[in-house]
Amino acid sequence: MPIEKTYDSAATETRLYARWEQSGAFKCDPASAKVPYCIMLPPPNVTGSLHMGHALINTLQDILIRFERMRGKDVLWQLGTDHAGISTQMVVERQLAAQGLNRREMGRDAFLKKVWAWKEESGGTITRQLRRLGASGDWSRERFTLDDGLSRAVAHEFVTLYNQGLIYKDKRLVNWDPKMLTAVSDLEVESVEVKGHLWYFKYPVENSDEFITVATTRPETMLGDTAVAVHPENEKLKHLIGKNAVLPLVGRLIPIIADTYADPEKGTGAVKITPAHDFNDFEVGKRHKLPMINIFDQHAHLNDEVPEKYRGLERFAARKQIVAEMEELGLLEKIEPHTHAVPHDEKSKTVVIEPWLSEQWYCDVRGMADKAVDAVRDGKTQFVPRQWENTFYAWMNDIQPWCISRQLWWGHQIPAWYGPDGKVFVAESAAEAQAQADKHYGKPSEIKRDEDVFDTWFSSALWPFSTLGWPDKTPELSRYYPTDVLMTGFDIIFFWVARMMMMGIHFVGDVPFKKIFISALVRDEKGQKMSKTKGNVIDPIDVIDKYGCDALRFTLANMSTPGRDIKLATGRIEGNRNFATKLWNAARFCQMNECAWRADFNPAAVTQTVNQWIVGETKQAVDKIAAHLDEFRFDLATSTAYEFVWNNFCDWYLEFTKPVLSGTDEAAKAETRATTAWVLGQILHFLHPFMPFITEELWQQFTGSEAMLITAAWPVIDAPADHAAREEMNWLVRLISDIRAVRAELNVPAGAQVPLQVKGAGAETRARLERHAAIIARLARLSGVTHVETIAKGAAQSVLGEAVLILPLAEIIDLDQERARLKKEGEKLAAEIKKIEAKLGNKEFVDRAPPEIVEEQRERKAEAEATLARLEAAQKSLAG
Repeated sequence: MPIEKTYDSAATETRLYARWEQSGAFKCDPASAKVPYCIMLPPPNVTGSLHMGHALINTLQDILIRFERMRGKDVLWQLGTDHAGISTQMVVERQLAAQGLNRREMGRDAFLKKVWAWKEESGGTITRQLRRLGASGDWSRERFTLDDGLSRAVAHEFVTLYNQGLIYKDKRLVNWDPKMLTAVSDLEVESVEVKGHLWYFKYPVENSDEFITVATTRPETMLGDTAVAVHPENEKLKHLIGKNAVLPLVGRLIPIIADTYADPEKGTGAVKITPAHDFNDFEVGKRHKLPMINIFDQHAHLNDEVPEKYRGLERFAARKQIVAEMEELGLLEKIEPHTHAVPHDEKSKTVVIEPWLSEQWYCDVRGMADKAVDAVRDGKTQFVPRQWENTFYAWMNDIQPWCISRQLWWGHQIPAWYGPDGKVFVAESAAEAQAQADKHYGKPSEIKRDEDVFDTWFSSALWPFSTLGWPDKTPELSRYYPTDVLMTGFDIIFFWVARMMMMGIHFVGDVPFKKIFISALVRDEKGQKMSKTKGNVIDPIDVIDKYGCDALRFTLANMSTPGRDIKLATGRIEGNRNFATKLWNAARFCQMNECAWRADFNPAAVTQTVNQWIVGETKQAVDKIAAHLDEFRFDLATSTAYEFVWNNFCDWYLEFTKPVLSGTDEAAKAETRATTAWVLGQILHFLHPFMPFITEELWQQFTGSEAMLITAAWPVIDAPADHAAREEMNWLVRLISDIRAVRAELNVPAGAQVPLQVKGAGAETRARLERHAAIIARLARLSGVTHVETIAKGAAQSVLGEAVLILPLAEIIDLDQERARLKKEGEKLAAEIKKIEAKLGNKEFVDRAPPEIVEEQRERKAEAEATLARLEAAQKSLAG
C-alpha cells in the first residue's frame, strides 16, 4: 500500500494501541517455554495523573519490555495502581467538605463507599495516560493494592510478622498531621523555608541567682520541657550540669544534663529538651531516661498536661501568650529573626506537621535490613548507577523501627481485634480472631477491630510477589520471581525499594529484582525543578498532543544519561519529531523508487560495494543498540540509532545510491532496491522499542505484512563484515565531510562550484576518486577534481590519509577577511574557556553551586573547546 504523504500521530497512536491490546501482544504466557522476563511497574497513585517523571520511567520500562519481547522472551510487565491512602482520602474529604459533609459524621462504611465510588469514576486517569504513552504492559493482569488478593497478602504479612515477634505496639514520636489526624511518613512531609524567630528564654537555676538561657523557634513546647542539655566540655556552662532549672510558667524542676547534642558554638550553648515534641530531643530523652510529656492533643491544641490557663489553646495562639508572659516576667532575653525549615504536609503545604508522641504499630526491620544490605553487597541485586548503593547502605544502616499504622479509613484495616480488657488478638480474619478470643476468655466475647489502617508502603512492599499470587505458591510466582529489573526514582529508594527488598527476602527467600535502575530527575531547560508555582511544568500529554508520542519517548530516552538529571526543552522534542518526519520521508522515497520488502532477502549475498557497506553498518548499529540496552545506556542506544538513520542511511546511503537507481545496470539496480528495503526494515525493527507507533505504521504500510512489528523478532544479521567496502565507503564519507566542513567554516557560498586539487594521492586513492567522481562532485559541490604537485597560495587544505585536499578559494572568498574573522572568534572562545576554567578551578564555587550549574559549566567548556578546535583547523587550512 502507498505510504501516506504525512504521518498523523494522533489517529495512528489511538488505532495502533487498540490493535496491539486487542491482539494479546501485551500478555505474558506462564505456560511458555520461552525465557521469562519481568518488570514490576512502580504502581502510580490512583489519584495521580501523568507527569514528566512518570513519562520518563515508564518510557524506559516500555523500551526494555518491547526489546526483550522482540528478543523472544516471555515478557511480563506487571501493571497496577496504588490506593495511596492519605492522598486519596484527602481528595474525597475535600469533595465532601464542599458539599458540607464530614467523614466522621458519615461513619466509616458510608465514607468508604464514597471513596470506592470516586475510585471507579476518576481513578483510571493515570492508566489511560499510560496507554497514551504506549505502555505495552499486561493489562489483563492489572492489580490494585486494595483488591482482594493483595489485601489477603497484606493480612498474611502482618499476622506472620506479629507471630514472629517483629510487630508490636509502642509509644514513640511520629510525624503527626493535626488536620488529617494521622501519623504520616517522612515522604509525606515537606520542609518549607519559613521566616520565623528565635526566642531566647531565661530559665532560673534552682537555689541560685543564675539563669540558663535557651533559644527556641517553638516557645509553646517549653511547657513540655523535661531537661536542659549542655555539652559536657562547655567551659561556660558545665558548672551547671547536675543542677536543676525551674521551668517558667509551670514551676517544674528540670535537670541540667550533659549531652553532646548541645553544640557549645551554637546559640547559647544550652538546649531545651522536649522529648515528646522533637525527634532529636526524643533520642536525648531516651539516653537520659527523661519523662516524655505530651502537651498536645490530636488537633495540636494544648491538653491537660499544661497549667489550666493554657488548656485548649491552639498551638500558635499558645505561642503568642507564652512569649507575652515570659516578657512580663522578665525572662525573655531577646528575639532574633530566623529563617528555618518547618515540616509541612507535602500535599497542601499549609498544615504544619507536629512531632507527636503517640501509640502506634511498629515493625522491627533491623534484621531484615541487614539481609537486604548483604544481598546488595553480594551482588544478588545491583544498583544502576552503582553509586546509589552507598545511599542504600547509609539509609539501611541507620534504619529505625517502622511505624506501619495510620489513623485513616482508606487503606488496609489492621487485622487486630481488642477484647473487653484490651487484650489484642491478631488474625487474618474476623472469624479467626473471634475464635482466639472465645478460647482465651472461655466464653463468647465481644471484640472490636483496630480502626487504624496500614501505611501505604506496608502493602506496596509486597508488590513484586503479591501481584504474582503470594502467599499462594503460584506458577507465576515461581516463573517470574525474582524479577529482572526495577526502574524507579532515587527519592523512594528507602521508602519503597528497601522495603520490597526486606520483605521479598523475608517472605519469598530471594531478592525481588536482579537490577535496580535509578532514573534521573526531569527538570526544565534551565535545570530547575518543575513546579506549578514556577510555571515551568511540561505536561507529557500536551507534548504528545503536539509532537506525537514517539518524539517524546525518543527524547526522554536520549537524554537519560546515568548520573545526570534531564534538562528538558521542547526544542529537543521538536527536533526528534523532525527525526520521525525524516524517517517517514525516507520510507516514502524508498517506496517511490520501487524498493520493495522481501522476506527472503539475504544481506550476505550483496555484491555492490555501497550495499556491502550499508549491510555492515546496519549490523554494527543493531549490535551496538542491543549492547547499550543491556547496559541501560538508553542515551547511547538512541544516539546510535539516530546517527545511523539520519547520517548513514538518509544522508549517505540514499544519496550514494541515487545514481544506481537512475542508471542502466538492472542487476545493480535490483540489488540496491532490495538492500534499501531490507535496511529500512531493520531500522523499523531497532527503532520500534523507542518509537513504537511510527515504526509499526511504516511497517504495515511499507511491507504490507499482516504480522505486527511489536511481536517481530529482534534483528540478527548473519552477514560477515566486508572490510574493504567499509574502508572505501567510510573514506568517501570522510572526504565529502572534510570538504563540506572547510566550506562551512570559511563561509564559502553554498552555490559556489569549487575545484578540488589533490596532492600526493596514491594509486588506491586515485582509483577511488575516479570511481566516485560523480558522487563527490555532486555532494561536495565541486567543479572537478585534478591532481597537482604543489599547493597554490591562498588555498584551503586538509589531510585525508596520504593525500592533501586543496580548495583554491582566493577568487571565491576574501581570504584576509576570513583569517581575521577566524582569529577574532578564536580569541573570543579562548577567553570564554579561560573564564570557565577559572570558575571550575574555584573550589568554593564547585562546592557551593548546585551540581547542575557545575555540570552546565563543564558542558559549555567542552562545547567551546570543540568549536575552537574547528576554528583553529580552518585557520591552519588557510596557512600560506
